[in-house]
Amino acid sequence: MTRHAPDQVARYADMMSAMGTEPRLRIMRLLLSAHPGGMVVGEIQDELGIPGSTLSHHLDKLRNEDLVTVQREGTFLRYGANADALQELLAFLYAECCSRSKAVAPGSITRLCKRA
Repeated sequence: MTRHAPDQVARYADMMSAMGTEPRLRIMRLLLSAHPGGMVVGEIQDELGIPGSTLSHHLDKLRNEDLVTVQREGTFLRYGANADALQELLAFLYAECCSRSKAVAPGSITRLCKRA
C-alpha cells in the first residue's frame, strides 16, 4: 500500500473539491477538449453560457488549485487544462486500484484512459 503525506492527500482533496461543482466540471471537460491550445474566456462563456462574473469565479477556483493554466494574450486571457496536474491526480486515485482484490490490473485503467 502506497502511503501519501497528509499534505499531498489534502492537496488532492482540494483539487477534487474544486472540480466538485457541475459548472467547474463542465469547464474542465471543455478545456480538455481544447487541449493543448486552450480557449479564451469569451469562447468558454459562449460555449457554456455561464455569465462572465460567475465564469471568472469558477476559473479562479480551478486556477488556485493548479487545475488550469492561464496566459494573457493582449486583452484576452487564454485558459487551458493543466494535464500534468490531472494526470498526477489520476495517478493518486489509481495508485491503490484493486491492490487488495487484484480484480483489475492497474495497467488496464491506464489503457482505458489512453483510448478515451
